[in-house]
Amino acid sequence: MLEPLTHSALRSIDAGGSPLSYVESGDGPVLLLVHGSLCDLRYWRWQIPAFGRHFRVIAPSLRGYWPHAFEQADPTFNLVQHAADLEQLIDEVAGRPVHLLGHSRGARVALELAARTPGRIASLILADPGLQTVPSAAAMTFQRQAVDRLAMGDVEGALQGFIDTVNGADTWRRMTGWFKEMVRDNAATLFSQAAEQGTVFETSRIQPLRCPVLLLGGEHSPPRFARAMDSLQAVLTQAERDVIPMASHGMNLGNAHAFNARVERFVLRAHAQA
Repeated sequence: MLEPLTHSALRSIDAGGSPLSYVESGDGPVLLLVHGSLCDLRYWRWQIPAFGRHFRVIAPSLRGYWPHAFEQADPTFNLVQHAADLEQLIDEVAGRPVHLLGHSRGARVALELAARTPGRIASLILADPGLQTVPSAAAMTFQRQAVDRLAMGDVEGALQGFIDTVNGADTWRRMTGWFKEMVRDNAATLFSQAAEQGTVFETSRIQPLRCPVLLLGGEHSPPRFARAMDSLQAVLTQAERDVIPMASHGMNLGNAHAFNARVERFVLRAHAQA
C-alpha cells in the first residue's frame, strides 16, 4: 500500500534545474503513470500497489506539482516541458521504452510525449484525455474564473468550480478528505495552467504511432471526453476503446478494481506481443 506516503518514500531527478519527484514499485515491464490537473503522484494510490504486482511502476509528480508546487505562474509549466521532463525520467530511471498511462491533462502530456518520441513508448493508455483539437473559449473561461477566485483568497470556491466543471456537478463536495488535501496542495498550479499556451493538439501528429493504444472512458464521464476519444480513434486505427462502469472522470478512484484490471490486461498483452 502507498498509504501513508511520506517524503522519505520519494525519489527525484534534476530535470533541467527543477526537481522531479517520483515513487517506484514492483518489477517487470515499466508502467509510467501521468496524473492530471490539481493532482500529483498521490492520485495513483490505488494503482501503484496493484500494478506493482506485475509491473515496475513509476509515478512522478509533474513539474510544478507537490511536493515542489509552484505558488505563482511559471512559464516552465507547460505541456512541452512536462513531456521533456518525462523523456529524461524514462532515460535516466526506466532505461527502456515504457507503457504509458495518462489521465485527463496527464493524457494530453502523454500524447505530447508519444508524438515527440514514439520510440520511448511501448504502449499508450489514455483515460478521459483532456484534449482540445480547436481553441476552446469555454475552457479558458472556467480556468480564468478559478484563478480569479484564487487571487481573491477563495481557495475552496476556486477548487469547487474547477473540479465540478471538469468532473461533473457536485463532485468537489463528495470527494474524500485525502483527495481534497492533495488538490489544495496543488491549487496554485492553476495560475500556471491558466497562462499556458499551445494546449491545442493536432491529432495528425500522433498518426504515425504504431504501438498498441487503449482509450478508456468513465461510464458517467462528461461527454466532451468521449468526443476527444472519437477524434483520436479516427487517426489511431489500432486503438482499442472501453468504458469503466459505475465511474465518472476519476475512474481510477471511482472503480479502481475495474480500471486496474482493464489496464493490467492490456499492458500484459501489449508486452507479450512486443
